[in-house]
Amino acid sequence: MIIDLMKNFVSLQSKPLQGFSYSPAFFQELTHSALAHAKKLGATDAASEASEGCGLSVSARLGELENVERNRDKSLGVTVYVGQRRGNASTSDFSDAAVKQTVQAAFDIARFTAADDMAGLPAISDYAKFKNGKQPDLDLFHPWDLTSEQALALALRCEGTAMGVDKRVVNSEGAGVSAQQSHFWAAHLRGTEIAFEGGYASSRHSLSVSSIVANSKRKGEDMQQGSWHTSMRDATEMSSPEAVGRYAAERALSRLNAKKLSTRTCAVLFESSMAVGLLGGYVQATSGGALYRKTTFLEGSLGKTVFPKDIHVADDPFVLKGKGSAPFDEEGVQTQKRQIVTDGKVEGYFLSSYSARKLGMKSTGNAGGSHNLTLTSTKTKAVDDLNAMLKKLGTGLFVTELMGQGVNYVTGDYSRGASGYWVENGRIAYPVHEITIAGNLKDMFLGIQAVGADTYNYGAKTIGSVLVNRMKVAGS
Repeated sequence: MIIDLMKNFVSLQSKPLQGFSYSPAFFQELTHSALAHAKKLGATDAASEASEGCGLSVSARLGELENVERNRDKSLGVTVYVGQRRGNASTSDFSDAAVKQTVQAAFDIARFTAADDMAGLPAISDYAKFKNGKQPDLDLFHPWDLTSEQALALALRCEGTAMGVDKRVVNSEGAGVSAQQSHFWAAHLRGTEIAFEGGYASSRHSLSVSSIVANSKRKGEDMQQGSWHTSMRDATEMSSPEAVGRYAAERALSRLNAKKLSTRTCAVLFESSMAVGLLGGYVQATSGGALYRKTTFLEGSLGKTVFPKDIHVADDPFVLKGKGSAPFDEEGVQTQKRQIVTDGKVEGYFLSSYSARKLGMKSTGNAGGSHNLTLTSTKTKAVDDLNAMLKKLGTGLFVTELMGQGVNYVTGDYSRGASGYWVENGRIAYPVHEITIAGNLKDMFLGIQAVGADTYNYGAKTIGSVLVNRMKVAGS
């Protein structure tokens, strides 16, 4: 018997949100239709998600328009389970015939796929539950009603400011403005009942520029590059085009007359924007996929000390306007504010339903990754700005740029190209380039001596500059 999914409908907005072609109510009906057809075909469980995204990207270079791109995408994804067999298919055609064809394709894939004892939708008890049936409003949707002419004007202001900072700014790799927004609705069918459904709209806007400087206008003579960007869910909270342009040029100018270093071992201070990568490395090393495959140097680290006792890591999915905020994860599992690391000890992993089953654990609501992750130290004081961190470094390397992807998560070995500044007696002595820094993430995490108050947010991660006690620096 085909179930009547209409009885499960919650009241949703029937008109499209600003900038979209489809309404939340339409997406709900679309996902329910897909689930009903999956059940008719014989699926034991099924999941469906409808989404739409749109935006504008404009770039300019040397005072001229370079590119204008408008994007509008839509998709319906269907996952069908026949026992422990799983099939998935998607379409950008929302017609009834296309929806049925997509569901049929997912069902056929499931029938001929090998069974996996760990496959399946999340446990019913893990799904997000909303008070009075209403999702929490995390203030994630701030559409930017921006025309291509307005976006171009912002990009030109940004690049123009950078070019005018100093006569040594001789070229530009361009400035770009992006305004993006999306919304989705997901629904899960367990047996004959809708076990979960929900969705929301979100936005992400950005502005960036990259400057090239030289001591001489002669091509190739001591040229350096510097870039900067700003990105927020609410465009009114981004840095001004002038501030972004000025800082990009200043970063480039500060790298002129760079020297090479001889090979040595020394303390290394990671600029906050670079330290974000260290935090990202920790997330990858303690994520479910790496853990159950045993391809991480932090396998079995739960309850063990991996950082100094003053280090704490927290994950908070409920930060208003947060780039990593979400009332539920990609599987509909309830997200939660929790301590990931306390007093240097691992308190929790980042698990999806599948990886949790493989490990004999419970989903942490992190299908899709971490949320608003923050690393802090109890030793950090409000006065620990960059200058204070340079004093704590004393003599050593201050890293402001990293290149390459030289991280082996099986062993923890870390080796990346770098540039920055050599610091002596707590003061920058001169810029350096064409060097490689190397170590092991396990030793680097335990070797964190200080974390700055100069916090930087990139994506869903926030951290200050990080001082590591000892690394190998390979130079000339």
